[in-house]
Amino acid sequence: MNTVKVRNTVIGEGMPKICVPIVGVTKEAILDEARAITKLPADVVEWRIDWFENVFDFDKLVDVLKDLREVLGDMPILMTFRTSKEGGEKAIEDEVYADINIKAAQTGYVDLVDVEVFTGDEIVKKIIDGAHAAGVKVVASNHDFFKTPDKDDIVGRLRKMQDLGADIPKIAVMPQNKKDVLTLLAATEEMANEYADRPIITMSMAGTGVISRLAGEVFGSALTFGAAAKASAPGQMGVEDLKQVLTLLHGAL
Repeated sequence: MNTVKVRNTVIGEGMPKICVPIVGVTKEAILDEARAITKLPADVVEWRIDWFENVFDFDKLVDVLKDLREVLGDMPILMTFRTSKEGGEKAIEDEVYADINIKAAQTGYVDLVDVEVFTGDEIVKKIIDGAHAAGVKVVASNHDFFKTPDKDDIVGRLRKMQDLGADIPKIAVMPQNKKDVLTLLAATEEMANEYADRPIITMSMAGTGVISRLAGEVFGSALTFGAAAKASAPGQMGVEDLKQVLTLLHGAL
């Protein structure tokens, strides 16, 4: 299993890393959230740029990124435009989506970008190649807020992300019942042990799926998301509680 190193954080070894989302609308709110996160046991920050009021003004986006980098110091930044198709705040044209991600990668302020794998193979490859050319890692993602696909489908989606060249495949699904959570965990274990040659991130959402956010080290998920100010997806725990549980589990393994 290859690990992914971003700044001083190594994803894919030891305890699952904790990523905390920033979902502020204004520059001031975004930087306030970032300052609060520096006091928490977080490993990575995800800036959800689809929440930002000026996301389509690239100069203003870079202005925030520059200040975020200063506030967060050496903490890695994952930049994510979550589209409305996958539970995000805004719709975006594919070419604009690619342009924002690639140009942001080229600024030097971002360590990872998120690309939604079902945007289309051509656009996804363009973003992955553009980010890699800038020395930036890529998280390929897929989110199903309505259901949990069957195990083979989940594994297939993660393998597709890996085949397209993403550094970290990620999937989040919605459970309709407890068995759905077991399906997600079984798919995680299968992908991690039989197919993955790099870290993967998986989660079952909502309260029903919260165990999946805690048991990554057991089943093979390398990173989990915790909330600081406001959760960016259903089922996120507070960062400090999350860290405590991950540490207890790690100590018992």
